[in-house]
Amino acid sequence: MSVEEPTMTELSHHDEEEVHLFVERMAMAFADVGFPRMAARVLFTVMSADDPLTAAEIADRLGVSAAAVSGAVRYLTQFAMLVREPVKGSRRDRYRMPDNPWYEATITKTNLYKNFIDIAGGGVDALRGRSTPAGERVAEMRDFFLFVQEEVESLGDRWRARRAATGHGGPAGG
Repeated sequence: MSVEEPTMTELSHHDEEEVHLFVERMAMAFADVGFPRMAARVLFTVMSADDPLTAAEIADRLGVSAAAVSGAVRYLTQFAMLVREPVKGSRRDRYRMPDNPWYEATITKTNLYKNFIDIAGGGVDALRGRSTPAGERVAEMRDFFLFVQEEVESLGDRWRARRAATGHGGPAGG
């Protein structure tokens, strides 16, 4: 017995209940590690849509207010997890996922690490280097963030190579 391939019509219709469960489960998983819950719900609602969505469409799918969506999309666009595009002939905007948002958001965070490294470096200087227990602790923190920054950059290079090798779009992250 052979399994028939789904038609385009069948592919374009999603199991809305299963999609809703996916959105809510992923949002809870992200919230469990400190990601704002509404931002996660919006992110996965947009991710699970075939086409860009307006804020009103997102709010409708989630059963929440437009104000809740507004704050979430502002947060997500700040971290390059969503892209805002104007709707031609309207004052509304649509939101979509950028190409490779996981890479974009991770690389965006490297500036955060640089800031931590710079501030910790000043702390090490203020504490006269590693000659005291406090200086050693701050130097260790600085060294850890240096390591993380280097690893994130290396990971980004490897991800771009894997993405290209598997045929997923053009160059990742730009």
